[in-house]
Amino acid sequence: MKLGQVFDPRNNALNAWRLALAAEVILWHSFPLTGRNISFAPAHQLIGEAGVDAFFAISGFLITASWLRHPRLRQYCTARALRILPGFYICLIVTAFVMAPIGVAIQGGQASKLILSGPSAQFVLKNIAVMILQPDIGGTPQGVPFPGYWNGSLWTLIWEVFCYILVAGLGVVGLLRRQWLLPILMVLAVYWAAQLPPPSPETITPAQAASRFAIMFLAGALAHQFINVIPARWSLVAVSVVIVAASGLLPDYRIVGAIPLAYAVIVSGALVHHKRLTLRNDLSYGAYIYAFPTQQLLVICGLAHLNPFVFFPLSALATLPLAALSWFLIEKHAMSLKARFVRKAAATPEPVTTANPAEDDRDASGVG
Repeated sequence: MKLGQVFDPRNNALNAWRLALAAEVILWHSFPLTGRNISFAPAHQLIGEAGVDAFFAISGFLITASWLRHPRLRQYCTARALRILPGFYICLIVTAFVMAPIGVAIQGGQASKLILSGPSAQFVLKNIAVMILQPDIGGTPQGVPFPGYWNGSLWTLIWEVFCYILVAGLGVVGLLRRQWLLPILMVLAVYWAAQLPPPSPETITPAQAASRFAIMFLAGALAHQFINVIPARWSLVAVSVVIVAASGLLPDYRIVGAIPLAYAVIVSGALVHHKRLTLRNDLSYGAYIYAFPTQQLLVICGLAHLNPFVFFPLSALATLPLAALSWFLIEKHAMSLKARFVRKAAATPEPVTTANPAEDDRDASGVG
């Protein structure tokens, strides 16, 4: 069986995978936020980076499909904006005007001063363009193992946006359908990464981030390009997982492990059609964007002494209600607007394509 034969846009486990990946990111953050470190370098690299990388691989797969299905720039940009921005903006506001003041109050500070004197508004306004220019709010949080960052997860969203722009640019000029383009870009991205010092989860330069996310996004895009060629087998998923685990021994595991990681996540998500894993409600984005400030609040409440493997499930449970509120109150309504916009655009005359405009137009926003 080929991937194209088993992948059903309306019946797959990719939403479940993304929720699991968001949980993996929470697990990773449980170490630095409680002042711990993973001393074994391969585990440090894979736990610290593979979760976000897999998000980008899924995104590359779905976003490439989205453009090829509806190759209209306005429609594409509107859909991407409606998926990312509403939840992101509300998260900025909640973090600045609710979560940070609560943290300050718990530590005996003046929450009203934080709100009324400007730092909360500055946090929202300076980060409103998705690029995180101000990670702190009035110098808080303080007195924690990871000070000065209220939401250390949001920095990856700008790289997701850059990947969206790349797809749109290649699509507009007609290059995205060229079979040779994505393999060449992948080779160039891997070569570029091989020339750079390997990134670490804690410190990463813009060049390292660009090469990292380009490799992973392109790995997912390649999976879609060759969807009717790639075999979909559990045995190959298992082999891919072994390759990814072994590649953790390298300074940058993505040089070898990017494509196997993308294969393992995308193909396993396509092969699973169990109704309990075909999640219609996608809490992964909300879990991703709210977990970090939630974990900082738990640390401020005195839970930093807990073992990270104990802190992790508590963090996940505390984040889940916020993720659900984000989905049901914000994201789901934005997604309905996106679907309405897609249907309206599909009803107008457009060039004939092989795509089915009724297919699900999901994406993997929120990564990292």
